[in-house]
Amino acid sequence: MSDQHDNSTYAAAGVDLEAGDRAVELMKSKVARASRPEVVGGLGGFAGLFALDTAKYTKPLLASSTDGVGTKIAIARALDKHDTIGQDLVAMVVDDIIVCGAEPLFLQDYIACGKVVPEKIAAIVGGIAEGCRLAGTALVGGETAEHPGLMDPEEYDVAATAVGVVEADKVLGPERVKAGDTLIAMGSSGVHSNGYSLVRKVIADAGLDLSGTPEGLDRTLGEVLLEPTKIYTLESLALFAEVDVHAMCHVTGGGIPGNLPRVLPAGTTATVDRSTWSLPPVFGLLGAAGHIERAELERAFNVGVGMIAAVAASDADRAIDVLRAQGIDAWACGAVSAATGEPKATMVSDYL
Repeated sequence: MSDQHDNSTYAAAGVDLEAGDRAVELMKSKVARASRPEVVGGLGGFAGLFALDTAKYTKPLLASSTDGVGTKIAIARALDKHDTIGQDLVAMVVDDIIVCGAEPLFLQDYIACGKVVPEKIAAIVGGIAEGCRLAGTALVGGETAEHPGLMDPEEYDVAATAVGVVEADKVLGPERVKAGDTLIAMGSSGVHSNGYSLVRKVIADAGLDLSGTPEGLDRTLGEVLLEPTKIYTLESLALFAEVDVHAMCHVTGGGIPGNLPRVLPAGTTATVDRSTWSLPPVFGLLGAAGHIERAELERAFNVGVGMIAAVAASDADRAIDVLRAQGIDAWACGAVSAATGEPKATMVSDYL
């Protein structure tokens, strides 16, 4: 008679430790490119160590942010393309840190999956490492957790936390913004990583084909939707070094109307002029295919603007020049003015 405990192993329960070890080996060379001189030790320890040179700062404040990518992962899974989703993850975290004026120093990731497929995990982490490289941020560690029975074998989700530093007197925010300030838009790279529940509903309801190339797009719909989120970190640091920036707004869920008021003081309002840029074709496609009203489109998506900076009107031209020199599509998109009540942002005119 066979022993009922013969198969009571971790592998039989669905957790493959050897696959996890192989995934680590595959990602090591990619992670090594996402480092900084302050990193102590390397990949493989129980914690990431980072030496903060406090002599560089008078009164340093640490800034932290945690985020994920959301249901954009469903598009990656549908196309079986997983090497860009990591850049989305990094962008959603470091660009939340940069808007308070802080430099993102290091990041740790977390990947939960139904089954560790080493090549897939390595592709995801490779994207994270590339995002960290683009942000000048060190990838000091992470965790991959295999959850058989809780998640289907092909399922995964990602999250990350980053930590940055800023001088106390350099923190950006509403208290610096004044009526008369000019708003500088920074172009997005596409849909970024917000609104994908609506994107997927439009695709399903309209019967759109991810492998097809709809009129107006220069690539397949799937490729356009998987375009990684733009990372603005190094370019923003260059801007801070040249221009007195009052506030920065990361345009994520809620769009411009939902996010811009978060960096405005009471007694002000922001007017954003749509006629200063063209609506990118992917948003026009989603709006038409999903019969989405313009106000809802602008609440769900970034509509072509990934970041907004508020600067004195006298600094606007200089700010645009600095950003363009860094490869960022930038332009004056509106202004802050005095008003009564709580701050708000109003979209006016029509797109080009």
